Amino acid sequence: MRNFFKQTIASIIGTLLGLLIFVGVGTGGLLLLLVVVASRDTEPQLKEQSVLVFDLSLNITDAQPSSNTSAILQTLSGEDSNQANLRAVLDALEQAQQDNRIVGLYLDGSRSTGESSNAGFATLKEVRQALERFRASGKTIVAYNTEWRQKDYYLSSVADTIIVNPLGAMELNGLSSQPVFFADALEKYGVGVQVIRVGKFKGSVEPFTRSQLSSENRQQLQRLLSDVWGEWLNAVSNSRQVNRTQLQAIADNQGILLPDEAQASGLVDQVGYFDEVLQRLKQLTGETKESRTFRQISLPSYAQLSKRRTERNHRNKIAVVYAEGTIVNGQGGTGQVGSDRFARTIRTLRQDDQVKAVVLRVNSRGGSATASEEIQRELQLARQVKPVVVSMGDYAASGGYWIATDANRIFAEPNTVTGSIGVFGLRFNIQQLANDNGITWDTIKTGRYADSQTIARPLSEQELTRSQRTAERLYNIFLNRVARSRNLPVSKVAEIAQGRVWSGLAAKEVGLVDEIGGLDMAIQYAAKQAKLGNDWQLQEYPEVRTFDARLLALGSGLRLLVQDYSFEQSIPVPLKTELQKLQNEIATLQAINDPLDIYARLLFDLQID
Repeated sequence: MRNFFKQTIASIIGTLLGLLIFVGVGTGGLLLLLVVVASRDTEPQLKEQSVLVFDLSLNITDAQPSSNTSAILQTLSGEDSNQANLRAVLDALEQAQQDNRIVGLYLDGSRSTGESSNAGFATLKEVRQALERFRASGKTIVAYNTEWRQKDYYLSSVADTIIVNPLGAMELNGLSSQPVFFADALEKYGVGVQVIRVGKFKGSVEPFTRSQLSSENRQQLQRLLSDVWGEWLNAVSNSRQVNRTQLQAIADNQGILLPDEAQASGLVDQVGYFDEVLQRLKQLTGETKESRTFRQISLPSYAQLSKRRTERNHRNKIAVVYAEGTIVNGQGGTGQVGSDRFARTIRTLRQDDQVKAVVLRVNSRGGSATASEEIQRELQLARQVKPVVVSMGDYAASGGYWIATDANRIFAEPNTVTGSIGVFGLRFNIQQLANDNGITWDTIKTGRYADSQTIARPLSEQELTRSQRTAERLYNIFLNRVARSRNLPVSKVAEIAQGRVWSGLAAKEVGLVDEIGGLDMAIQYAAKQAKLGNDWQLQEYPEVRTFDARLLALGSGLRLLVQDYSFEQSIPVPLKTELQKLQNEIATLQAINDPLDIYARLLFDLQID
């Protein structure tokens, strides 16, 4: 299958090259064009009395993009970037507070086309706090949307003025999670599944073994959703001065508020059209009514403009390492935490005398147990010579918690998803499916277990026992790692482990987290532990590779261009959402590569809507 995709991509690239040469552009011309675009001065301009525009569909990631290829493509198309990393967003909002050229901020939901930001609630919590500080500085925040969804409203409820379109609505119906189960389909088509797991709450295997949630899994998910929802209620209640009980009553009895109902409830300030919002923003920036628009700059552009310029060789550095995605063995790819790559990075930072502290930002549901241990070992060694602090993002669960255990201090947001201290293994076989279609195998081997990796038969009882022993050994290692690093009795850790997931708030209560706070707080704590005062520079890893560096080879350059484009068919949104869930789960199955086939990973594709 992989060869098929490689050959297909190669054919596309070959065709593209042929077309370029045919029309006379040529390979050299293409490279020259792209390098010229990449190197030209594209620094945005900021006028006096401008409004900072925050597109609510902005994709906020932890780490910076691994390359600036997408940015160059957007430059070619004349579009603004719709992606920014969290550090850049927080820095830009902080800078805008003191920037006299910025007179206000506009939270724009009109461009979201039915989709909210991909950021989770823990990430939005940090951004929300930055927006609160912006408003406290005395500058105005205006928010507008046609349909206020809960995620967007959680962020926008800090605004001075919230406006909804007369034909719009407001969603207020609580949170839900709807896991997908495949067990009946696998049985129907003759695909066998065997499970190895330790931890009664380890629900990652349930989509393949059950048709509905177990009582333990339902219990932990209900507690998790209740904690995240409680944070939403508290935040909105405090900002809008609306009682929590009233908000919950709306969720239970209405779910959707019409514009006049939302206004009557005190959740929006005005019902109005976009042209009315436009006039308000023109007045804020001193434009006349006849002006086409208001003076503005997008948040990603302003982040680029206000990016901190620090000394490249500062003697004191705090390194922020972003562990974002599935934890896998080897180098890993985009959206993955490769154990070899991350272990090498942390080892280099440990040996660098200019790096005085390391902040590990974790946004991972986990993955390979052996890969997690390899990364954790390097962090343990780093802690022996300099402070190591962990900041948990939306997820720091299972393997994501494993790599966090040896930090001097662990920070999490109240709506972070963490814990899930447990391990599991899955083995699929297609014996029945093949036999039903006239396919059989015969085996020749020199040892009893020589064919134990085959999909042609299920594992024997002896093989299952051996795999279960491996899983239990890794689970005990996990428990003892947590007990030692968190200074907790093993019996206490065993009680709160069992594969159970916790919100950041609950994790602090049971001792898995030290403090509620975000990335900024973790960085400040690291600086204090290293006794740096204000004399330090932030350095982020993995480092961004420049576009022109990635065009050293024509083939790789064109391949990157092809990869950076996404081609979507017109699929109805509900169906598209379910297909995306299935695609994500298949992609995860393809990515996990633990040599022992034992994994420390959170519930499969846990989505909170």
